[in-house]
Amino acid sequence: MEFDNELDVPLPVGETWKVLLDIERIATCLPGAELTEVIDDKTYAGKVAVRLGPIALSLVGQATFESIDHAAHSARVRATGKDPKGRGGTDSVIDFHLESTSTGTKVLIHTNVALSGTVAQYGRGSGVIQTFASQLIGQFGQALRAQLAQTQAAAASGGVQTETTEAKPSKVKPISGLSLIIKTLWLWLTRKFRR
Repeated sequence: MEFDNELDVPLPVGETWKVLLDIERIATCLPGAELTEVIDDKTYAGKVAVRLGPIALSLVGQATFESIDHAAHSARVRATGKDPKGRGGTDSVIDFHLESTSTGTKVLIHTNVALSGTVAQYGRGSGVIQTFASQLIGQFGQALRAQLAQTQAAAASGGVQTETTEAKPSKVKPISGLSLIIKTLWLWLTRKFRR
């Protein structure tokens, strides 16, 4: 399945590009994700924990930059993951490029996802995966903007990091599917009644 999302970042295109290519930095902004190894400058290993009600999934895999065009500020990433308990997996190709806006940068993201096994059964509902991806991008954007604000506050205070501006590692929490399920049901109901 294919879908599109976008993300607004309050930085110029050049700075946004550098931030998005700093995987070790931005991995902490992705809900439920944990970077476990930097294999080389284009390949990263990690895991993502997802909770859908009583079901908890853990996908272990890697992401690889298949192409990076610095001049056009665009890139393609292939991400694969498998559940260690054999309940399925994902194979995704994510293309993104940046466009300048009056308030910073718009990141345009096109995702092509293939699901297998039990993971595919969770995603069969109309729009579930797309809604999930939209929420994930939204949460990532909020965390990234908070991190950027924290960095700017530290720079404004003369580069001295205090307890309030120092980035603290946080325990990785699974992405919660409860809000996703509620939002998906709400979207389904509103579409139903519009007809």
